[in-house]
Amino acid sequence: MLNNKKLINGKNGGSKKNNNNHSEPVVKSFEPKKFLFVSLEALSGDLAWQLKKEGHQVKVFIKAKYDADVYSGFLEKVDAWEPYKDWADVIIFDDVGFGEIADKLRKQGKLVIGGSQYTDKLEIEREFGQNELKRSGVNILPSWQFSNYDEGIKFIKENPDRYVLKPTGNTPSIGKGLLLLGQDENGKDLLELLEQNKEIWRKRAPIFLLQKFISGVEVAVGAFFNGHDFIYPININFEHKRIFSGNLGPFCGEMGTLMYWSSSNKLFHATLEKMLPLLQQSGYIGYIDINCIVNGKGIYPLEFTSRFGYPTIVIQSEGILMPAGEWLYRLAKSENFELKTKRGFQIGVLIVVESMFSDNNNSEVVNLYRDLAVIIKNPNNMEGIHIDDIKNDNGIWRIAGISGGTLVVTGSGTTVQDARHQVYGRIKNIIIPNMIYRTDIGASWGVDSDRLHTWGYLR
Repeated sequence: MLNNKKLINGKNGGSKKNNNNHSEPVVKSFEPKKFLFVSLEALSGDLAWQLKKEGHQVKVFIKAKYDADVYSGFLEKVDAWEPYKDWADVIIFDDVGFGEIADKLRKQGKLVIGGSQYTDKLEIEREFGQNELKRSGVNILPSWQFSNYDEGIKFIKENPDRYVLKPTGNTPSIGKGLLLLGQDENGKDLLELLEQNKEIWRKRAPIFLLQKFISGVEVAVGAFFNGHDFIYPININFEHKRIFSGNLGPFCGEMGTLMYWSSSNKLFHATLEKMLPLLQQSGYIGYIDINCIVNGKGIYPLEFTSRFGYPTIVIQSEGILMPAGEWLYRLAKSENFELKTKRGFQIGVLIVVESMFSDNNNSEVVNLYRDLAVIIKNPNNMEGIHIDDIKNDNGIWRIAGISGGTLVVTGSGTTVQDARHQVYGRIKNIIIPNMIYRTDIGASWGVDSDRLHTWGYLR
């Protein structure tokens, strides 16, 4: 579950959280709290906005200068977060890289969601994450890490097979999009790509992993963790990582996801649950997710997400019946509680514009879309419409930042088809020039669910 901050770069992930777009009314069950969001880039604005609408006080710090106008008019933004750490009842770090700070704040008695040095390392360093899974008794796919492209080329020549290439380590955002799925069983296609592009790629992704390719259904299992135990129910989700329908185009953070809430199941027992002792030792509080490939022979974990996923957290909010302030505060306090969720399925679709293909703050295409209005045809029906990189200009929503992400639209249903009907019906209420979105989120569920049932992973 990935970050979508700069989609074409695939910054690991995914978008943002919930607003008041549930059919159930927001109920205040306790006195308002003070929430402080700390972000490298604009990610969790919709979650922060939901808290504000529930009556909580919210302040947001965003480090990236190119996101300076994102959320303006929606939220109170601050130039530094440290002066407000004692003001806040709950501090939320919404990305990896804050683990050391979060650990120190917890030791000082602060209520913190997100981040620990251990869980940051699980996500950032793929090889470390795989080794920790293996140490916990989880089956993993063979993989090999390289910091030298010539050594990687030599390895494939000496060990011909089908591989997946994944950037790892503290790779710059632009390098995260370099994820290549080999197609040839002898690895010749990946070998040729490496030989022809090694001089370019070593600058953008200096450390990479070659992992043995395996076919099956890609599915993730995740749960919120309160520092001591998992919060149930767990979340089962199916990400759609490529930009265009039909799984065409480059990998990005996440263009949409199908999900449902579940009791403990075979997938959870075989993967995430086995990490419980190590997560307890780390003191981590937040969301954690393992993306896997499953087939008739077994479950094969691919990578961790140890933070909110974007737009996963928004889609999860579509299915959570509790006020956001309540469950976030109780999670931060390490309480044991059951998350109240909808039955059935939730779907979320990310809507982007052409500027997602540009990495330059002042490029012609970014300037073309900057400040363009986002039109809601029926403003009395805002259900399921969530802000991404948007600002509020005296009541007019306008595109902000440079990522090209505009809105996340969500829907629910007893069946996947019902959820698809609702979410794509809601998208018809939106007008954005040249907007891009996938039309096939959840469309493969019929085949995937049959396979998962046959293999014994669904009941």
